[in-house]
Amino acid sequence: MLRVAQGGQQVQPHPPVLEANGDQVLGELTIKVPAAHLHKGAVYELPLRYRYDNGLREDTVGTVRFQLGEYVYDDADKSLLVVRKPIAFRFEPRKNPGQLLARPQVRQLKANGKVLKAEQEIVLARGVAQPSRMVVRELLPVQYLPEAASLEGGGTRVLPFFFDQGQSAIRNYLGTNVAALEEFIEANQRTERVMIVAGHSPDSLDSHDAQLADKRVKALLKYYQKRLDTDSYLNSPKSVRFETQAYHRRWDLFVSKLQASALKPAQQDSVIDIINDAPGGWAGKEKALHRLSYFDYLEQYIYPVMRFGTVAVKYSAPKRLQSEIYILSKKIVEKEVEADALTPEELRYSATLTPLLAEKQRIYETAVATSGSWQAYHNLGVVLLERADKEVSDRVRKAYQRRAATNFTLAAHRNPTADMFYHVATAWHRAGDRLEALQNYDYAIKLGGPRLVLDKVFADKAALEIEIGQTDDALRSLAFGDPQAYQNVMNKALIYLMKENYEGAADRYQQALTIRPNDAQAYYCLAVVAARAQRPGDVGQFLRRAVQLDRSYAQRAVEDLEFREYASNKVFTEALRQ
Repeated sequence: MLRVAQGGQQVQPHPPVLEANGDQVLGELTIKVPAAHLHKGAVYELPLRYRYDNGLREDTVGTVRFQLGEYVYDDADKSLLVVRKPIAFRFEPRKNPGQLLARPQVRQLKANGKVLKAEQEIVLARGVAQPSRMVVRELLPVQYLPEAASLEGGGTRVLPFFFDQGQSAIRNYLGTNVAALEEFIEANQRTERVMIVAGHSPDSLDSHDAQLADKRVKALLKYYQKRLDTDSYLNSPKSVRFETQAYHRRWDLFVSKLQASALKPAQQDSVIDIINDAPGGWAGKEKALHRLSYFDYLEQYIYPVMRFGTVAVKYSAPKRLQSEIYILSKKIVEKEVEADALTPEELRYSATLTPLLAEKQRIYETAVATSGSWQAYHNLGVVLLERADKEVSDRVRKAYQRRAATNFTLAAHRNPTADMFYHVATAWHRAGDRLEALQNYDYAIKLGGPRLVLDKVFADKAALEIEIGQTDDALRSLAFGDPQAYQNVMNKALIYLMKENYEGAADRYQQALTIRPNDAQAYYCLAVVAARAQRPGDVGQFLRRAVQLDRSYAQRAVEDLEFREYASNKVFTEALRQ
């Protein structure tokens, strides 16, 4: 049995090179053996193992069995049996290079049956290709917020709040601006006026209670007055003028959020047409929205931010002379004087007076500790990212990136905009925390914003979704982004490659070359497509051009498993000598 089965055995991995799909290696083995090997009371098997780390470690992947119910007859040759075996095991960087191995055996089908093993193992696949290495993500530098020390203190502080569906209770967990409001009240800035507004979303649960917006306003008003009464010695509920307003069934607010979304202009027009023309009043129009193919976008990204409340506080602060700022900031950092010697704005401004990143970091850390302002958190995050970029140690660099992401998060929850949450997502993405990054890309989209910002958010979200193996979600994200952007074209081509649509992938990479005619990465990717499609001539042509534009691709091609079958090909080796 063993000799006959091995004599005509054919093994075909699919894809030809094992692929890491996110943190999983997924693939399929198609194994054919002669039907003549079948014998009653015994079965031919191939126990699968993936061996790595210089042969010191191995993972059990499963077993292929030519047993009744697990094989079929080959359509083209009825003398062959076929088994298709899915492959799945966890991917880690140390598992590349490695080998997928099997040692064929025949086992008697009875208790304590004998097992006859082949003398040698067979190699079914070598290494794991990482298509995510071909993901394009163009990093934009995060800019410092401009700092200025004004002689006139005070201003208006705006704090947004969001409510759960159908609820008016204030959410007081991390990231809800409750802490920011408490910090402001405890700072005892002289407060003149407080304006509180709230609204509701169009969904039936929010709209069912006609007084829900009023209840949300009252909840915020009651909370503010209570904290003012207990935590402030300079202000009191009687000395501050409160103004409130509840927004009921305001389609204009919905339209403003819609126009700041990533929906295409034609899609926005369809929504507005329904709001203007659909019969049935408020509930009827909302019900008509459900028929839109993109209603899930409205429900996921626009409805939640309609469940809002906003607290705007007008306050005043003492004046400060410009000449005192720098000296006092140094003393505050060194704890030689109290932090209230400068206003928060003046302390942050002093960080712009030094080019040293370490000194900037200390000033912004002091500003965070003393005022907790979102500007201080944001600019501290920028400093930490800059320090990360200058680090050689990967461990230290990741630590700086994680700290930057944490500070961007604290800034974004105090000033929630699409741009701010995009910075949060980018920092977590760079730090390698993909789930946190994905969540914050979603936050940015829900808040809405300028089209250019949302295009970049969707582009980077799609790149992340490819990296974690969610290619269908990535296609959906790309549909909302700029279809002509280089990053989106390259990543859409990669998705087609991963789905084995080689013609579509080649077309998209050629499109990328019309955007950037001398792009080495696009030529290299075209060589990968040609290798997958078994076109050796095109492999050499595209690889030669990539190496001419960027010599680093020669070494990359030598190590790339995509070109394993072409390593001894003359055209391939000549292309690398360019």
